Amino acid sequence: MRVIAGSARRIVLKSLEGTDTRPTLDRYKETLFNTMQTYVPDSFFIDVCAGTGAIGIEALSRGADKAVFIENNRKAIAVIEENLERTHLADRAQVLTADAITGLMQTENKGPAGVIFIDPPYGRNLEEQIMKLLSSSKLVDDDTLIVIEASNDTELDYLGALGFNIIKTKEYRTNKHVFIMKG
Repeated sequence: MRVIAGSARRIVLKSLEGTDTRPTLDRYKETLFNTMQTYVPDSFFIDVCAGTGAIGIEALSRGADKAVFIENNRKAIAVIEENLERTHLADRAQVLTADAITGLMQTENKGPAGVIFIDPPYGRNLEEQIMKLLSSSKLVDDDTLIVIEASNDTELDYLGALGFNIIKTKEYRTNKHVFIMKG
């Protein structure tokens, strides 16, 4: 796993052994950032359920102004911090050791985000809990792009009732990226 583009391009990132995290494959990460490219520069980027931090680090490398990484696995937190040091991006990052809901509530006072990337463990319905919180959060305004990485069988049919619209879905073999905005 490596940083694909920007100031930290080609730097290899450390990952966790085992199945505690699912790092986004480089080819999927490239597709993801091609879709988000106009939202990332100069943005406030939030990486929820950050795992190794690869997505938030890629955003910082590509010009995000600052990033918050929310993760509750202490081993993953150590990996995120090491990866931020490796890429020399730690000065623009904040790492929160918290579950997704608590971390987002702790970040609320930072104002609207440009991008919120959510990659929760599959099959636990955490996406819906997070989106319910974000539906009334100061972290989201009309210009905020929310991206959920989920398994292909994850249903997001509740988004409309929460005031969100799916603007694009990119499906891969076993998972998908769903691009969402208020509307």
